[in-house]
Amino acid sequence: LIMSPTMWKWTCLVSHLLLSTTVSPLGRQQPPHPKRPFITFTGEQAEGNFNHLVVDERTGHIYLGAVNRIYKLSSDLKVLVTHETGPDDDNPKCYPPRIVQTCNEPLTPTNNINKMLLIDYKENRLIACGSLYQGICKLLRLDDLFKLGEPFHKKEHYLSGVNESGSVFGVIVSYSNMDDKLFIATAVDGKPEYFPTISSRKLTKNSEADGMFAYVFHDEFVASMIKIPSDTFTIIPDFDIYYIYGFSSGNFVYFLTLQPEMISPPGSTTKEQVYTSKLVRLCKEDTAFNSYVEVPIGCEKNGVEYRLLQAAYLSKAGAILARSLGVGPEDDILFTVFSKGQKRKMKSLDESALCIFVLKNINDRIKDRLQSCYRGEGSLDLAWLKVKDIPCSSALLTIDDNFCGLDMNAPLGVSSMVRGLPIFTEDGDRMTSVIAYVYKNHSLAFVGTKSGKLKK
Repeated sequence: LIMSPTMWKWTCLVSHLLLSTTVSPLGRQQPPHPKRPFITFTGEQAEGNFNHLVVDERTGHIYLGAVNRIYKLSSDLKVLVTHETGPDDDNPKCYPPRIVQTCNEPLTPTNNINKMLLIDYKENRLIACGSLYQGICKLLRLDDLFKLGEPFHKKEHYLSGVNESGSVFGVIVSYSNMDDKLFIATAVDGKPEYFPTISSRKLTKNSEADGMFAYVFHDEFVASMIKIPSDTFTIIPDFDIYYIYGFSSGNFVYFLTLQPEMISPPGSTTKEQVYTSKLVRLCKEDTAFNSYVEVPIGCEKNGVEYRLLQAAYLSKAGAILARSLGVGPEDDILFTVFSKGQKRKMKSLDESALCIFVLKNINDRIKDRLQSCYRGEGSLDLAWLKVKDIPCSSALLTIDDNFCGLDMNAPLGVSSMVRGLPIFTEDGDRMTSVIAYVYKNHSLAFVGTKSGKLKK
């Protein structure tokens, strides 16, 4: 399901979707299909936007995160259950939240914006994180949305003070014989002392357990997290990392990000701020986050740079696409949408491109960079995290495909950009979302646009 933010305002559309344009392999536009009726669900006008949607792949039930509500819908959009999450008296300046200790700031009725919605299949529960109280989460039973737990007593329970629905992304790593992990990535909105920008947390079997959302590892010197240094804000005052998408594959967890950086344009002595799209990779089993690597990604067609990441989706190659890319049909492929340029995050240009990346190629680039750094070549090249250049240290060891780092040469940045393969461009109606899947050996992509159209 793909919708623009405008169309998400009151109505969620699924099932018989109208395809506005069908593009042939040669890029020719075909006539639109006849119109079919939409199945719709309309929320209460007072609730504001719908924020997130997940579908239970076992039952087809739909869980919809809205402002002050969580809905459970049938596959034909009938309301089965609702769960209220707000509003409540709060103030974003209250840290810790007023539910933990008295806050001297004035409290006002505040909406709870859903910021993350994840299905924990192993424990049959929904993880619903909101904007109230510095970003705490509820664990709701999938069957009836009964509240199983709502951890809020420790600072680890406050995920992010940002009030935007797209500010948090989570990836669950599941195990058969131990508690699962939840990798959380979030914008910090100028509060790096309160919130790590990326961390791994415990997902305990008991929803009310004391260790729920605790860092996987934490001692006096090392923890399963990365914080943005306060020094970074002296260089870029509005620095933050915006997480667009996340997934796990093989031994790694990945996040696709958009983040500002300062560059010197050719021929200029002054620096200017631009936004760079980067892929971040971490080992699933790396409790100290020594495996943190980030690599810039982008796309180019006919000399036009597409650098502002809008959306992404992980799929398999499928037999036909795999042959043309020289990979296997089960290889992971990233479908990505970029808008033109890289200057303005909030005012993206309407020119956009749908591009694909072979995940193995990105991993190969990361492995090459790790190998060169452990030969002592270059610097760590991660300006926002280290502020100053730190040279790579030489060490005699083998860097294979699953290398997870040491407490040296980490965290690491890759300087050269990995370019995606552009497969479709749109000049007037910016693409804003994408999903993809394999059907009868063909790779199909559905793209949502700024005006609310759907392209297949």
